[in-house]
Amino acid sequence: MNAAGLNEASSTATQPPPQPPPDQLPPGQLPSGRWHRDFLWRWLGWLGRLTRRRMRFLLTLASMAMGVAVDALRPASWRRTTRAEFRRVLRQSLGGGLTTTVLTAAIIGLGMVYQALYWLGAAGQEESIGSILVTILIREIIPVLVGLILLGRSGSVVLTELGGLQANGQIQVLQAQGIDPVGALILPRGIAFATAAYTLGVIFMLVSLLTGFIVGSLVGAVRMSLWSFLDNVLTAMHPADFAIFPIKLVVIGLLVAMTACLTALDAEPHLDANRLMPRGFVRGLLSIMLVSGVLSLAS
Repeated sequence: MNAAGLNEASSTATQPPPQPPPDQLPPGQLPSGRWHRDFLWRWLGWLGRLTRRRMRFLLTLASMAMGVAVDALRPASWRRTTRAEFRRVLRQSLGGGLTTTVLTAAIIGLGMVYQALYWLGAAGQEESIGSILVTILIREIIPVLVGLILLGRSGSVVLTELGGLQANGQIQVLQAQGIDPVGALILPRGIAFATAAYTLGVIFMLVSLLTGFIVGSLVGAVRMSLWSFLDNVLTAMHPADFAIFPIKLVVIGLLVAMTACLTALDAEPHLDANRLMPRGFVRGLLSIMLVSGVLSLAS
């Protein structure tokens, strides 16, 4: 045998045995390359199903909030019944949260604004009062507390109302009559909550600052005028603060409403509305903290 024959025989001996065609493989057995691809697609499908199941509420909440924000800019969305429901929910959210907001703001004014005026004035650092109040009070504390007040005073009302409609099957009746529940129920509540959150936030800020300054003036701890104090606070605010503060309040109010609406409408039929309260409160609290943290990092 010559050298060419020996080389051909050795290469033939080292080659792996040829695989049979796919139609001649035993049942359940795939070719090696196809098996790896099939395993990869099955694993990606399992990961996608798990992600959608775990993130379903968050994704639905984000899409519903964006849809409400877009529909609110369309004049055709504001029908007579939608406007009437918006006014009713706005009166309820403002009236229900106004007293709590004023009392909470007065407590914050005594416990934080007055203390800052007293101790910084004693240390001779009165020029730092504005930056401290803006950084802690206006940027962080007020939006979170207003969101909690709105969630506790008005979010529970939305959970009870829509939860009762869902439990009695009246949401399906509206859909059968051709009425969109988003435009009739969710849109006016979302915009009303956003408006109420901004209004209550401004009231909270004014009451807390004035309460702290008045108490400090009465005990002799403040050696500046009211206008100098307010000018100190306004000077400490950066241009971004004038945008982030109202945006944070509006987004928190909108998400509080969307969380309550989605929790009520996503409940099982014939479920007692009172059992939705803990679930709705936890979801609303997480939404408030998430929005506040994200917008604070963005600013």
